[in-house]
Amino acid sequence: MTDLFDLAASQRDQSWRPLAERMRPKTFDDFVGQKKLVGKTASLRRMIEADDLASMIFWGPPGTGKTSLARLIATITASKFVEISAVLSGVPEIREVLKTAESDLKWHTVRTILFIDEIHRLNKSQQDALLPAVERGLIVLIGATTENPSFEVNRALLSRSKVFVFERVEAEELEVVLVHAVEIEKASRKIGITVDDGLLHRVAQMADGDVRQALTVLEMLIKSAAATPKGDKHLSVAELEDLLQKGFLAYDKNGEEYYNLISALHKSLRGNDADAGVYWLARMLEAGADPLYIARRLVRFASEDVGLADSQALILAVAAYQSCHFIGMPECAVNLSHLVGYLAKAPKSIDAYRAYNNAAKEVRENPNDGVPFAIRNAPTSLMKDLGYGKGYIYTPDNPQAKQDFLPDRIKTKRFW
Repeated sequence: MTDLFDLAASQRDQSWRPLAERMRPKTFDDFVGQKKLVGKTASLRRMIEADDLASMIFWGPPGTGKTSLARLIATITASKFVEISAVLSGVPEIREVLKTAESDLKWHTVRTILFIDEIHRLNKSQQDALLPAVERGLIVLIGATTENPSFEVNRALLSRSKVFVFERVEAEELEVVLVHAVEIEKASRKIGITVDDGLLHRVAQMADGDVRQALTVLEMLIKSAAATPKGDKHLSVAELEDLLQKGFLAYDKNGEEYYNLISALHKSLRGNDADAGVYWLARMLEAGADPLYIARRLVRFASEDVGLADSQALILAVAAYQSCHFIGMPECAVNLSHLVGYLAKAPKSIDAYRAYNNAAKEVRENPNDGVPFAIRNAPTSLMKDLGYGKGYIYTPDNPQAKQDFLPDRIKTKRFW
């Protein structure tokens, strides 16, 4: 449990801290990405600047600024800011925080903002312990999670919180951060640092929108680069490749080889080759690929390439995704192998894929065709007087009846 005001007061020389920690934004202008949340006209930013906060959940991929924004709030708010980790805290710790928060509010009229990192790791009883305090307004809860809060956060707690979605940071924005980070490291280490052309772009692409990962890779490159007699360092693409080959860096989620492997898996299944499919699956999983990402791609494949030829494929694909979510690696590898074998051997149809693309093309070109009056909803007498629902035929009672469901302009159009 950490009171960030005390933490800030105690820190002097921070050069020992990881680069990603030292690069955390100190103002909204320092923030990378998330303009919908922290841009000058964003409602969340206005709430923070006005120090008028409600309970909220920050949901998004790792390294997209959830914790950074919470800690930025700590420097702005007049409320007491308390941070706990869901991994390290149980019900007793939570109750102690709530007890102190109640005392602070009663005797000092100071409200408490409680930030819980990885809130999805709290079990039901731990989340239940928070609910009365949130309901009474005793605390403002800010939870950060990489998991879908609809599944991982107590429904009652979720209904009393606003969910803000964080998106992956664009590679171009990440590259700007890396350039700035190199300058920070030059000043911190008091050395010269030069960089191969294209290296920072490569690191930004590899990070897949994860600012923390990009900065960690950069820091590792700086630490591992050979120094000149004067202590200066040069960061090279060759050094990056060497670190990748030695397994020092995370799986290259956005490099060419990654997409080559995904493509190989997809095309093997499309070509009905189960042996090749399971081989490329193993290549990806053994290299550290996220099984949930592979499962998502296979859910898409089940509708795009198998489709109506075997609708059971989609059910199995969703079940495999859920299995990966529930049990994780290495156990879920067999679930994905099961799915890969099924999809490879299933009959194929791309009718659903083509039908949607045809319909989407029509909508993009003509987005405002009106809904035919006969199939409009008519819950009020006024709408009925205007002709809403008039002439609608209930098909189950009259299956032979002819009626048009498309807008008049395209009523004879076929998408399938």
